[in-house]
Amino acid sequence: MSETASDGRRKRSYNPEGTRRRLLDVAAEAFQSRGYQATGMHELMREAGVTGGALYHHFPTKKALGLAVIRDRVAAEVAETWIEPVRTAPDALDGIAGVFSRIAEGLRRRGAVSGCPLNNLVLELALADPAFRQAMEAVFDAWRAAIAARLRTDQEAGRLAVADADELAAFIVAAYSGAMAQAKARQEAAPLEACARQLMRCLEGLRTGA
Repeated sequence: MSETASDGRRKRSYNPEGTRRRLLDVAAEAFQSRGYQATGMHELMREAGVTGGALYHHFPTKKALGLAVIRDRVAAEVAETWIEPVRTAPDALDGIAGVFSRIAEGLRRRGAVSGCPLNNLVLELALADPAFRQAMEAVFDAWRAAIAARLRTDQEAGRLAVADADELAAFIVAAYSGAMAQAKARQEAAPLEACARQLMRCLEGLRTGA
């Protein structure tokens, strides 16, 4: 192979953003399956297939990697599974019911429950470092704010009775988080499904029929 061809191949394979994404994917999976504290940087380097120089170029410390996982992966998962479905549903209650239904169906299909990614990290890291706690609370803030905003839209349209949207959003997020913790403990979707039924009975009482 000529020197020119070899140089071209090296240039094409140099993909810093792809390396960063791969590291985040591997770390996010490891933190959920093994826990943040139990996962070592050398393990992540090996599993991602990167050099130590590449790992530490993107994430100088394990804490930097953990914060990036929360901000780039956990926040994105909450947005994909909760925020967007509720925002784009015909109304807030249909969106919330749909989220519970899809997640419960996924748990039944997989036959295993790894839990809510945000919850898992909160339980492990909330007291470990203020930066972790702030990053995770920011994800919760965005989650609650999105639900509250959609509830207010339906209230303003006359589809829902007037109620404190912020408190309702906190109630919905807490119900889901607690149900997922129970589902993880039992390794089955039943607690999530039971919670969804009772939660929706409460929320359906707010419909005005408009």
